[in-house]
Amino acid sequence: MDRCAFQNSIDPGRISFRGDPLKLVLMEAFKVKTEEISGPSWLDEDCFEIVASMPEGSAREQMPAMLQALLAERFKLASHKETRTRSGYALVVDKNGPKFRESEPNPNVVTAGRTMFRFSGGTSGFKGSMTMESLARQLSNKGYGPVRDSTELKGKYDIDLAWAPDPSFERPGPFAQASADAHPNAEPPPAPSADMFTAIRALGLRLEPRKVPVEMLVIDHVERIPSEN
Repeated sequence: MDRCAFQNSIDPGRISFRGDPLKLVLMEAFKVKTEEISGPSWLDEDCFEIVASMPEGSAREQMPAMLQALLAERFKLASHKETRTRSGYALVVDKNGPKFRESEPNPNVVTAGRTMFRFSGGTSGFKGSMTMESLARQLSNKGYGPVRDSTELKGKYDIDLAWAPDPSFERPGPFAQASADAHPNAEPPPAPSADMFTAIRALGLRLEPRKVPVEMLVIDHVERIPSEN
């Protein structure tokens, strides 16, 4: 397959995923995170073009069920959910307390609260206003294991986090390649030297190893070559 290059759209009456790995479609269809999918490795690697018409009058909330039906029809998808105990991490407050501030709401700024993701070859991370639950969820998607929020911090906070990814866990994903292809002459920012665990400590947090229960989407069967649209 060619390298993935995303050109997606969800319009009234039509869904279009162009150049997506199938795992991203599964995440949208079943509302799960990447770590919560157990299936063949090519789900991350092969790119597909999926176009489907939605029945007239369909609501956006119906899209996951329609995508599930589409995957069953075109990819012969069979799956089930089960809870597995996995090695993971609890996100906790470090001994000297958090080193970030609570976000100040600004109704005059339409982009307030959005997150900027970093995914260049030598840098991973994100910057923005987020809850600790959201931070734990983003860390869970990085390949080191599931992360659960145990900070007991309930607000929304300004988080600025960047680290040097460990290639044995955190491979450059298709979004990184798509960004590099879209901006071939962009000058990359200086790469950080700290790993993810050290960078988290700089925020006054830490990742504590724990066994955590994870509800998994287990792929029992899926065809690598789909039927036609």
